[in-house]
Amino acid sequence: MARYGMVIDLTKCAGCYACHLICKVENGTRPGIAWNHIRKVEWGKFPDAHQAFIPSQCVHCEDPACVNVCPVGASFKRDDGIVLTDYDKCIGCRMCEWSCPYGARQLNDNEDTYYEGAIAPYEEEGYKKHQLNKEEKCTFCYHRVDQGRLPACVEMCPGEARIFGDLDDPDSEINHYIKEHKAVAVEGTNFYYVLPETMNKDF
Repeated sequence: MARYGMVIDLTKCAGCYACHLICKVENGTRPGIAWNHIRKVEWGKFPDAHQAFIPSQCVHCEDPACVNVCPVGASFKRDDGIVLTDYDKCIGCRMCEWSCPYGARQLNDNEDTYYEGAIAPYEEEGYKKHQLNKEEKCTFCYHRVDQGRLPACVEMCPGEARIFGDLDDPDSEINHYIKEHKAVAVEGTNFYYVLPETMNKDF
């Protein structure tokens, strides 16, 4: 069984928000719901000032707090490491949201659409998947992964800043990338970042 993970190379991320946008299109999430976030950080002083863009999302923890606190078993972890929510079981109590140390979960409680009085075709299809008053988050696009495809954010990143694959396969692209670029693990998760050298020293 694979154990899926992701590397985000901050030396390649230009903060273009392609991951944020394609995630919304792929998953048809409602206004106010975003599974991919981008945070800009700056450090140093002129003439040695620096900045980086840090994409963040669910990091699919090895021992997910959201799974442990869910009173109805709606949050669960697959054998391949992907953490998901069973919307039919979720009661919207927000325990998983409050327990997540990464702010990855959001309660889908907004009936608004992007266009007043109309719903775009991709939105309508997406909204069918999302029940109101349920907790949502990144799913690693498991519906694509199960078909042998990459998550949408990985496939659409123009800077090729995202690498996805099997962490338990020593010959996988992701493991080669982690070693070659000295990617730093987010402790206790299946997520890694490649940091700019100056960030290691100054940030």
